[in-house]
Amino acid sequence: MPESMKCFVMRGIGRVGVMEKPVPRPGPFDAIVRTTAALICTSDTHTVAGAIGDRHDLTLGHEAVGVIHELGAAVVESGRFKIGQRVAVNAITPCYACDDCQRGFSSQCGGMLGGWKFANVKDGNMAEYFHVNNALANLAPIPDDLTDEQAAYCCDMLSTGFIAAEQGNIPIGGSVAVFAQGPVGLMATVGARLCGAGLVIGVESMPQRIALAKRYGCDEVIDHTKEDAVEAIRRITGGHGVDCAIEALGSPGTFAACVSATRPGGTISNVGYHGDGDSVPIPRLDWGVGMSDKTIRTALCPGGGERMARLMRLIRTARVDPLPMTTHRFAFKDIQRAFGMMQTKEDGMIKPLITFG
Repeated sequence: MPESMKCFVMRGIGRVGVMEKPVPRPGPFDAIVRTTAALICTSDTHTVAGAIGDRHDLTLGHEAVGVIHELGAAVVESGRFKIGQRVAVNAITPCYACDDCQRGFSSQCGGMLGGWKFANVKDGNMAEYFHVNNALANLAPIPDDLTDEQAAYCCDMLSTGFIAAEQGNIPIGGSVAVFAQGPVGLMATVGARLCGAGLVIGVESMPQRIALAKRYGCDEVIDHTKEDAVEAIRRITGGHGVDCAIEALGSPGTFAACVSATRPGGTISNVGYHGDGDSVPIPRLDWGVGMSDKTIRTALCPGGGERMARLMRLIRTARVDPLPMTTHRFAFKDIQRAFGMMQTKEDGMIKPLITFG
């Protein structure tokens, strides 16, 4: 049994590095997974920039898959998992026992954003091994016909993008605008189509992402650097606005545009990570001075093995193919270079895959 492992950590605000840590050990209800593949998320770059406060030597990462290395006694006794089994673990790992979980808000486990444990309140999984709390609920077996790379996309990108559409109250044949076509926005586009949208409008300016937006189902893509996105959405929808506007960027201006682009009675569905500032604006008149019947929904990536199994089913049945989002591939030894490129989106980076030897 190895005693130490390499981890990619946040040294402090604005600083990252690789360090050695002891391989974690499981409690009775936990598991330890040996990492085989992981994805870097823009959320990690927000964390390093100080969005959730200072952290010192905190292991980053929340999108990883691997094989079970060790199981706690209660997990062994259940007979549901075994050493060497391939598993994926969602970015959100609730306890499923606290008041918030029992109220139906498991992503807020134990308090606001409390289900987000990896690289927030505990070490993340951009390491050679990682710890999984409440393993019976949070481990998800990877089917034999899926690759590790495919399964890794279910940990956050599919789950987050799809919840934006699921909470968007999209009527069959309705209209949706997805602001920003990064990985989450692209999966929100797919989710909107799966939920029955008849018109999906993407808002994006980067050529590579515009191409992917069309590939994933956008009927129209508005380049917000060339025309006003809200005016264009109103023109495309005959002056009505959309039934649902999805904020997938985390920008005050984009959020305000979502409110303005949504028709009366529609829904603004926010999954963007608002990493700075003290408030998010709501345009007063486009909000109907507070009486427009517009609903604002927010969501944090839903976790749990059952949801992960459903997301993997969508890949297996060819409802979605996340692999075109992988623009770069790195070995774990090159993680710092990959992270730096993700911070700047150098070379058109959308999503980098990290493999562990």
